Amino acid sequence: MSTASVLFDAPGPRARVRNRIISVVTIVIAALIVWAVVAKLASKGQLTAAKWQPFLTGNLWKTYVLPGVEGTLTAAGLSIVLALILGFLLGMGRLSHVGFIRWPSAVIVEFFRAVPVLIMMIFAYFLFALYDVFMSTHLALAGVVTGLTLYNGAVIAEIVRAGVNSLPRGQSEAAAALGLRWGQTMRSILLPQAITSMLPVLVSQLVVVLKDTAIGYQITFVEMVRQGTVVGSSYGNYIPALIVIALLMISANFALSVAATRLERRLRRSKRAGVPLQTQAALEPGD
Repeated sequence: MSTASVLFDAPGPRARVRNRIISVVTIVIAALIVWAVVAKLASKGQLTAAKWQPFLTGNLWKTYVLPGVEGTLTAAGLSIVLALILGFLLGMGRLSHVGFIRWPSAVIVEFFRAVPVLIMMIFAYFLFALYDVFMSTHLALAGVVTGLTLYNGAVIAEIVRAGVNSLPRGQSEAAAALGLRWGQTMRSILLPQAITSMLPVLVSQLVVVLKDTAIGYQITFVEMVRQGTVVGSSYGNYIPALIVIALLMISANFALSVAATRLERRLRRSKRAGVPLQTQAALEPGD
């Protein structure tokens, strides 16, 4: 007789054997698919040493790869900072008790969440070009940053609103009992707690910002993926070029995730160490 688990009954002897067989068959099929793909690429000459040789030269990195890395990191960095600022402002606006602040914030958030990022990039690019807002050399960067900021700022606003609303109502009630105003409650009590709980979701969204810079090739923006295809076209090594670009993208995303994880741990430690026990007891829900 199988013992009960939290979500389902633990498999019996026959089920365990069947699961092992299914796992082995799945692994074998996956290995065969990988082998077939690698063999096909090898037959086309995409995995020979000659195709990887250009990446050992400094000229390729200086001419193609590094400008793409610089463009991607620049656009992502600017978009992340601006989207966080816009997102927190709109999120606070949606949480406001003042109607003429809350309703416009809600309209802006819903509008920019509904419009595709590429459409906003193209619109901003041609709008800036029409009115000479930026120099021609910065037009593509401005279009990419504008599109990413507006879309992701709207998404972050919803993350902020959901994070604050997920906190126990006792937090707000305790703050009101202490005589704190809405702004003081948000700044001193609710937001610090919400930010810590929101960090995993925020990191996921920031990774999306980094990856979506690749869409900027539609408005001639120089970024990593575009430069990878240029390398493949110039040297005839599309697969090695895209593998290298993929590794660079994975490294950037991993670094962002590691930095956010360390920040989350630091915030949790500082919150535990910095809040007096009397304040913690006063803010506990139900007291």
